Parts: sequence; structure tokens; C-alpha cells
Amino acid sequence: MNNDEDTLQLEYSAELIKSGERGKYVKRYREGTNIVVITPELHKLFPDSESVNRALLQYAQEHHLASHYFKKITL
Repeated sequence: MNNDEDTLQLEYSAELIKSGERGKYVKRYREGTNIVVITPELHKLFPDSESVNRALLQYAQEHHLASHYFKKITL
């Protein structure tokens, strides 16, 4: 098949759609990502990755956690 060839169909049969398995790859996906969902209350304090990383790094440094994983990092 040519990579330029569009194989998307306008419609798919209901049988084909129903034959799918919900969550089939969810375990593999979760193992391959580092996404963490925080509560809405925490999101107000830490609205982006940079603020979360800065807070966690500061906490780890203050509590002398995993110092062998990273040198003095500043964000």
C-alpha cells in the first residue's frame, strides 16, 4: 500500500465498531507515560508542569531525597 493512499472510510459498519475492545491498550499506555492527574484544588496551585516540577524538586532537595539521581537542578 502506498503511504500517500488515504484508507479512511466515510462510514464504518456498526458491527466493526462494536467489535472493538474498550481499554485494550490502557495498561501498555499507562506504563509508557509519566502523566499524573492532580486534583482540581492542586491544579489551582500548580497549573502547569513547570510549577509541579519546581515544587517536587524543592521538596526532594529539602528532604535529601534521591540526591544521587540529579545534581543541583534549578528550574
